Amino acid sequence: MPLIPYDPHKRRYRLTLDFMNGRIRKDQTILDLGADNPFSAILRDQGHRVENTDFDLDREPEKVAGYQADVCTAFEIFEHLLNPLSVLEKLPSERLFASIPLRLWFAPAYRSRKDPWDRHFHEFEDWQFDWLLDHAGWKIVRHDKWTNPVLKPGIRPVLRLFTPRWYIVEAVRK
Repeated sequence: MPLIPYDPHKRRYRLTLDFMNGRIRKDQTILDLGADNPFSAILRDQGHRVENTDFDLDREPEKVAGYQADVCTAFEIFEHLLNPLSVLEKLPSERLFASIPLRLWFAPAYRSRKDPWDRHFHEFEDWQFDWLLDHAGWKIVRHDKWTNPVLKPGIRPVLRLFTPRWYIVEAVRK
C-alpha cells in the first residue's frame, strides 16, 4: 500500500470550513482579505460569493472600507501586516472570521528568504490577538485552536503534535 503524503494545508482548510460551517449563508457576500488563494476557491466551490483584495493592506488600509460585504474573512493575513489595527477598524462587515498562526516558544518567527511578502511581522499569542480585535471594535463570539502535526523526525515535530499552532475566531462588531 503506498504511503499517502500528509498535507497540513488540507487539514487546516478542513478545520476552517468546519469552524465556519452553518455560520455564513450562501446568499451572503464574503470579502476575503488578501490575494485570491486556494481557500477562496474552496469557499467558491462550496457555493459562496467571495471577493479578494488586490492591494497592499499596509499602505492603503482605507481601501478595504470601499468594499461591500456581509462577512469578512482573514486567514493567515494579520501576521504579515505591520499595522493590522488599521485594517480591522475599516472592515466593511459586521462579522469576521480570522485565523492566525500562534507564536511558538520553540521556533523563531517565520521568514521566507526568497519572498518578501511571505514573512511574519507578528506571531501572536491568543490573548494578544483577542486584545487587538477588542481594541479595533470587535467582540469574539467563538474561538478554537488546533495543532500543526508535521510528519518528520525530531524534537520540534513532536512538540507540534500537542502545541496549538493555529487560532481561529468568529467576531462581531461591538
